[in-house]
Amino acid sequence: ALVVLRMPKKAEDEEQKGSNGGGSRKTVLKFRTGFRNTIYDAMVQRGWRETEGDDWDLHWADREWIHEMFDNIHLGNEQRVNHYRNDRELCRKDLLVKNLKKYKRQLSKADPEEAASYDFWPSTYVLPGDYALFAEEFKRNPSSAWIMKPVGRAQGKGIFIFQKLSQISKWRSDSRYEKNDKEGPESYVVQRYVANPYLVAGRKFDMRIYALVTSYSPLTVWLYRSGFCRFSSQRYSSAAADLENSFMHLTNVAIQKKAADYDSENGGKWDCRHLKLHLMSRYGIAMVDRLFYEIQMIVLRSLFSVQQVMIQDKHCFELYGYDILFDDTFKPWLVEVNASPSLSANTPDDYAMKVAMLHSMLDIIDLESKLK
Repeated sequence: ALVVLRMPKKAEDEEQKGSNGGGSRKTVLKFRTGFRNTIYDAMVQRGWRETEGDDWDLHWADREWIHEMFDNIHLGNEQRVNHYRNDRELCRKDLLVKNLKKYKRQLSKADPEEAASYDFWPSTYVLPGDYALFAEEFKRNPSSAWIMKPVGRAQGKGIFIFQKLSQISKWRSDSRYEKNDKEGPESYVVQRYVANPYLVAGRKFDMRIYALVTSYSPLTVWLYRSGFCRFSSQRYSSAAADLENSFMHLTNVAIQKKAADYDSENGGKWDCRHLKLHLMSRYGIAMVDRLFYEIQMIVLRSLFSVQQVMIQDKHCFELYGYDILFDDTFKPWLVEVNASPSLSANTPDDYAMKVAMLHSMLDIIDLESKLK
């Protein structure tokens, strides 16, 4: 057996003081990051000092740094990083669906009623591996529209909508790509397209909801009360002739800002509070409360599905950006989960909301308690 002897608390405190300048108490927190957006501004506003060394208290890192470096470094007891090492289990589109389906199967035996609640994502397959299964489903509903999304890309890159199998022939598992291309076609998820989204002023939108996970064991999650809606710049149509119009069907800001009629003043965004007031004025408080409760449960249930596979580490936390839309029957659907939600702002209101959200997050993490 390996026994690790820990120095007495008082001696440990003295060593900490000594490492911070001749026995003086630590007076300022240090952060490290390569980002220059609202997270940088929030930390500077709190009086934290940037460092390029390893003496940081919080490293706001990109995911690549975590995957490459985390297992090769030793972190001090109080140091924090902003990702779990295997966050892809929740945030990569194919792994998210795999974990949701697996957890639903487990629940179907132990708690069938709860398992029935795991119906918040559209029918989904991973191509090219699931092509045969997908083709069977497609032929049962030949008039349906489907959306293709690359598993490892973001900001709407590589996404397209289709209604004919011939449009995705290169993802057939028996295609020439598998025989002649060593890498094969890029992996995609294909999902039944939610063709009846709830519209505001005739435009499609989805919602960005922020969830902070400070522990997976026990699961501890905080939902931010605010958030925003991302709108398309063109009025919605489900007609087959309009399916290739990204400015109508995809709400990603990276896509919408290229539209000729993009509203740069408002950034194509609307605060979630405005959406709630809009819905309450038309459908009443009870319906809106029910809708947002179901959205909250989508967040929780998705986290339950990965809780057992996530590598818990006291040094880690994660700010997730959930993308959710609801249809014209007020059923919410999970679009995807982002482990690196954009913290850049494109309007003053967007900046104020994100900085306030990040201050709330940093209050919860409470690194300032080290200074007391």
